[in-house]
Amino acid sequence: MMTTETKIPNREECQTCPLTFAYKEIHLLYDIAVMMTDTLDINENIEKAIRRLKQHGYLERCALFRKKEDADELELLVSIDLKPHQIKMATYRFGEGATGLAAKSREPIVIENIHNNINYLNKMGNISTQMISYVAVPLLKDDEVIGVISANIGKNSPLGFDEIVRMLTIVGSLFVGAMKVQQTLVKEKESLSDLKTYYKEEMQKDYKFENIVGRSTRMQQVFGMINTVAPTDATILIRGETGTGKELIATAVHNLSRRQNGPFIKLNCAAISETLLESELFGHEKGAFTDAKEMRKGRFELADGGTLFLDEIGDITPSLQVKLLRILQEQEFERVGGNKTVKTNVRLVAATNRNLEDMVRKGEFREDLFYRLNVIPLNLPPLRERYEDVKLLIEHYLHRFMKEHRKSMHFTKGAMELLLDYPWPGNIRELQNTMERIVLICPDGEIQPEMLSHVLPFNYQKLYMQPPEPQPMTQPLYAAPAPYKEAPSSPPITKKTLHELERESITQALIDSHGIQTKAARLLGMTARQIGYKIKQYGIEV
Repeated sequence: MMTTETKIPNREECQTCPLTFAYKEIHLLYDIAVMMTDTLDINENIEKAIRRLKQHGYLERCALFRKKEDADELELLVSIDLKPHQIKMATYRFGEGATGLAAKSREPIVIENIHNNINYLNKMGNISTQMISYVAVPLLKDDEVIGVISANIGKNSPLGFDEIVRMLTIVGSLFVGAMKVQQTLVKEKESLSDLKTYYKEEMQKDYKFENIVGRSTRMQQVFGMINTVAPTDATILIRGETGTGKELIATAVHNLSRRQNGPFIKLNCAAISETLLESELFGHEKGAFTDAKEMRKGRFELADGGTLFLDEIGDITPSLQVKLLRILQEQEFERVGGNKTVKTNVRLVAATNRNLEDMVRKGEFREDLFYRLNVIPLNLPPLRERYEDVKLLIEHYLHRFMKEHRKSMHFTKGAMELLLDYPWPGNIRELQNTMERIVLICPDGEIQPEMLSHVLPFNYQKLYMQPPEPQPMTQPLYAAPAPYKEAPSSPPITKKTLHELERESITQALIDSHGIQTKAARLLGMTARQIGYKIKQYGIEV
């Protein structure tokens, strides 16, 4: 706000024209109040206000003291024309000197002549011959002393002591009000910052690979690879069936990398049409197409300094593959409808459930882009190959949804075995949804096998949950024995126990299925749970 500088009349002129002086005093106080509305730097604004008071001749020197939070002491907050060592010395205990006495008594203290009064300690120094008197006014809020405003007064001041006390009270109240507003804003900002840090740490805690449910050998190999490659900036290609947790792994990679404090931007390439996908990836300029009413940044630009996760990367069109290859090689691109080159620094993590090698052979996916994406391949095993983790995941999601829906239940042995034997073609996503459905549908208490008829697929129920139908006899129960024939001579047979034969059969099945227990179980007509038990029983190394 623009103000007009006016000459403040002296005491004699004030007595002849009190209304004029009162108007100019109000005008000055208004200017100071306007200064205090700017909360960017309150201390700087207070210093400007103090200089304005000195400039207009009211005070020679003014200082604002603040009470310490943990002690009955006053520390200098703002003054003018002081050196650092003087600011450090200007500290008063309650009752010490005129300044401390004003805080202790909660009453204004006036010293008419500072040169012959022992209560004036002059810790700030720099007394001029013009400084004659001293006034200290306590600042109260809710009947508590929060500070003291003091001033040295010259012999030519236009105000008397009563007027000076009144002015310091008003000005001090303006100072304190602005300080309280700033203090509140700072505390709220710190609180928001703490909350942001807390939620970020909680999110990172959930998405670090140490807390991802999985103790199987295959998942431990995945965790080891993540631990190795996450701190680098190498491009990662996560491959696996739908529902195996590719996004979870991508988030863990970001949170364990050097870019963890940067943005983590996600985009599902299969969920957006080709025309919109280009705009989503690279952004667009105003007027680039019909609905482009303003400039918009793309995901690559938003992820600058962080990580970009592109899910279903195998579904992007050949034209976008060319642009994606360029940005991976050059780290630069142009927005749709623009010609300005935008630089970016992004770590790319891609994911797909498609066979990219087969797509390359068919010409559906660029070979050079495939090699550029496949710098660090991470292959996530399906849940049917993670038999050791199925029970852990069932218990994890059961407890999670019981807490969420405030229910208490547990599986019987038969119900748990039924879930363990299920192949889970939809992987972890299917298991998670199934567990929530069980918690919602089933009553509290024990969950019996027959209760799962509403949550498992119909084909599985028909195959595993119903008793086998009796097979018709192919020959009479009592048949005449076949005539005896002498067996041909053969080499002697080495006798083996049933356990030895069973162990050899399981070992051979594991060899034929390349160590995949679920495949070996199917070859032997066993369940995954049964073959897992036998492997441990016989000490077979997989």
